[in-house]
Amino acid sequence: MLAAKRQRGRDMTAALRALLTIHRATTIPACWGQASHPRSMSLWEDGLHLFRSAVGVVLPAPLLRRAMALKTDGSARLVVGDRAYPVRRNLYLVGFGKAVLGMAAAAEEILGHHLTQGVVSVPHGIQACLQQAGMEEMLLKPHSRIQVIEGAKHNLPDREALKAASLIRELAEGLMADDLLLVLISGGGSALLPAPTPPVLLDEKEKVTKLLASRGATIQELNTVRKALSLLKGGGLARAAYPAQVLSLILSDVIGNPVDVIASGPTVYSPRRAQGCLQILAKYSLLGTLPKSVETVLSASDPSAPEDDSHVCNVVIGSNSLALEEAKRQAEDLGYRTLILSAAVCGEVSRVAKFYSQLIQLVCLRVAGPDEAPRRDQVRGHLLKLAAELAIPDLALEDSLNALQGLGSEQLVCLLAGGETTVQVQGDGKGGRNQELALRVALELHQAKATGACFFLRKYEVLFLSGGTDGQDGPTEAAGAFCSPELVGKAAREGLDVETFLSDNDSYTFFSKFQSGHHHLLTGLTGTNVMDIQVVLVRARDR
Repeated sequence: MLAAKRQRGRDMTAALRALLTIHRATTIPACWGQASHPRSMSLWEDGLHLFRSAVGVVLPAPLLRRAMALKTDGSARLVVGDRAYPVRRNLYLVGFGKAVLGMAAAAEEILGHHLTQGVVSVPHGIQACLQQAGMEEMLLKPHSRIQVIEGAKHNLPDREALKAASLIRELAEGLMADDLLLVLISGGGSALLPAPTPPVLLDEKEKVTKLLASRGATIQELNTVRKALSLLKGGGLARAAYPAQVLSLILSDVIGNPVDVIASGPTVYSPRRAQGCLQILAKYSLLGTLPKSVETVLSASDPSAPEDDSHVCNVVIGSNSLALEEAKRQAEDLGYRTLILSAAVCGEVSRVAKFYSQLIQLVCLRVAGPDEAPRRDQVRGHLLKLAAELAIPDLALEDSLNALQGLGSEQLVCLLAGGETTVQVQGDGKGGRNQELALRVALELHQAKATGACFFLRKYEVLFLSGGTDGQDGPTEAAGAFCSPELVGKAAREGLDVETFLSDNDSYTFFSKFQSGHHHLLTGLTGTNVMDIQVVLVRARDR
């Protein structure tokens, strides 16, 4: 398993499994929209439906069409929000990220002959995957004005991504004041725009990034260092395009949607902050391993930003929150009392797993009688302590718990959250943060149930799901995994020790041992990326 952002590394050609395309699966059967939940539908089916629905609403083409329009009444102009840009075949396009190919296809369709030229940097193998999956609408048409370069195999910078970055920089530097540069950005953009600041070489920059990722650095920390060692990140692309107008449309894969962090902020002016980079490198004990070229760049003065950055406009058009809101609507249609906990769940997976376990136990204890009040208060106390330690942004936990207290035992409950956890690599196994989180939640629930600490778990069906919206979790074809409190006991009866798999970070192999197909979340390539989604479903067992 790989840590933090490295967990997302994968070979794009491995995506073709299971479902044909996720967006075609978002059509809801009529019976699923009824207020009363049919008992014939399993929690697994509900969870899969909610995940599909969440991803379907953040597919790149629909997002782009909602975000911008070409108005041709009178003089032609590109309209985004309350801004209008005159266009007269002065429009250029660049892009980088996992969802950018679909965004570019939609953009070219909208812009027509006003688009003069474009270059996009996209993941290795993505065109073949989309074509084989029948996702033709995410592919550019023949004779497109946009050049496509595939690179960043396993989500790591490589020579092809460097070539794409050089072409993007060349295009930007050739623009004039009357030109408009449309920049499309999505998750994975950092690896696809890797041009290092001389004298740093690509291999040297990659070495530093991989070392940070392997030690559990956050995406914010990774991007801080990336920006300091990059020509185009940290506003470098906007500098290259000056004085042309720059309009960035962004599909966010970062908690809180900070535009200076997404893909390391290529169109957001920011200083290099060498001192901050050194502090991050010191935190992970890497100062003594830096190449000389990296030391040279970090000791140099920061490049200055133009006095006026009014030529740049950054717009976030899709995010994890948007996906969660759609999942909430679908869950409510299925009859669930639904709460969105946060779109910013973060932290090490073992701690996040404990948080979810305590939360699920509290949901099952919500209608316990007076004799269970001490146990309920104890679980609530543990939960609040964990929440404080994790410091999850926008987590209205007290309000959520109060809302749950008024629900009866027969009420279906759905809890939704999103974000991005991290894993500290200890073994050589295969998996991703979502699969490991699901397996750790299963272990926590098993232990609570086995010790009798929460016998109320036995009265409810519980499902936990965690999945990456890009359709892949770590270097695997799985997007994530499902679990229940019964999973660990079932594994033990088959001679599988969960803790052994976890110690080797081998969650993928564990879930692969089950032939039912109801443990791995297999979606195939989605063509989008807005971090991860977690779903908790709880309903009373049939009497």
